[in-house]
Amino acid sequence: MTEQVKHVDLGTLFRGAVKAALELVLEEELREIVGAGRYARSATRVDSRNGSFMRGLLTSLGHIEVTVPRSRSSGSPVDVIGRYARRLDEVNDAIVSAYVNGVSTRGMGKVTEALMGANVGRSTVSRVTQRLEKKVEDLRNGKIESRFAYLFLDATFVPARWARAVESVSALVAYGVDEDGKRQLLAVEMGVAEDEDSWSKLLAGLVERGLDGVRLIISDAHKGLWAAARRHFPEVAHQRCVVHLMRNVGSNVPHRLRKRVLGQVSSIFAAKNPADAKKRLEKFVECWSKDLPEAVECLKTGFKAAAEFFAFPKAHWARIRSNNGLERLNREIKRRTKKVGAFPDRASALRLITAVAVDVTETWSKRRYLDMSLLDQ
Repeated sequence: MTEQVKHVDLGTLFRGAVKAALELVLEEELREIVGAGRYARSATRVDSRNGSFMRGLLTSLGHIEVTVPRSRSSGSPVDVIGRYARRLDEVNDAIVSAYVNGVSTRGMGKVTEALMGANVGRSTVSRVTQRLEKKVEDLRNGKIESRFAYLFLDATFVPARWARAVESVSALVAYGVDEDGKRQLLAVEMGVAEDEDSWSKLLAGLVERGLDGVRLIISDAHKGLWAAARRHFPEVAHQRCVVHLMRNVGSNVPHRLRKRVLGQVSSIFAAKNPADAKKRLEKFVECWSKDLPEAVECLKTGFKAAAEFFAFPKAHWARIRSNNGLERLNREIKRRTKKVGAFPDRASALRLITAVAVDVTETWSKRRYLDMSLLDQ
């Protein structure tokens, strides 16, 4: 069957929510067509399943591949996608509302009604609701099977209502690089702030779920995070993000000198080995200690923690000396959640941020990020 890419302007809709809702409703429509669920035996079965195919939607947020199930006699319930295209605003509002305010039977009822074109039974809506919620819960509570040598940690802040007032609350995010060298999102948690207790809760949850094999933690220099890491991973090296350190150094440098100074700082961490890096640091100190004492002290204080990556395979250095990958994810989370404004509560913030993070990182498992065999050489 030749597949057609449809052009749909999704505006501020979250791509992952569209994909999840469409696939769940397609599955439920096929259930109605064949008279039974996947692999189920039923006296009311009138047809049988016949695999699935991918249907593309090219949206303003990117390309979405939707898995469309089909039956042997009746084909596929692909008109759901057509209904989606015809009822954009109604479906988009319903899906975003369902994610922000909680995936409730009532909220998903609006989604399924808009997509299916008619009222559907509570049992159908309940199945859609449960499966949608499971996608989020699998990330938060699922068993961690692989070993992760590298653990990246960072936080972003979003507004949410708390005790009848809108406060800025932290969304703590963790991802790791597994034995196959692929990145995997490991946890998303809401915190009061970037304090030790909030990070400790996230790290304790990772350990409880089976996180093992960590050799290096990569993060910014937040004291609460480092204290929590020492508590739960006392023997693990901790890499301070070089990019964050350079920003801190730059804040102590006048604008007219910033490009030159930060170029020299960058060259220190681009050294061929730790001994060479130390020599470059000494030259930097000699050059700038008189004119820029605060910048020099900032770099000297942070150098040791920012140079931990030198103890690992050289081919890994560019990707383990900074938190850039996680910062990009956090920027995308803020971009996609900006239109929501203040979340109704921290639970709704966690639900949506997790869904967005799962969507953004979906492609990570498809390609190798690092050659982990180098760790044992």
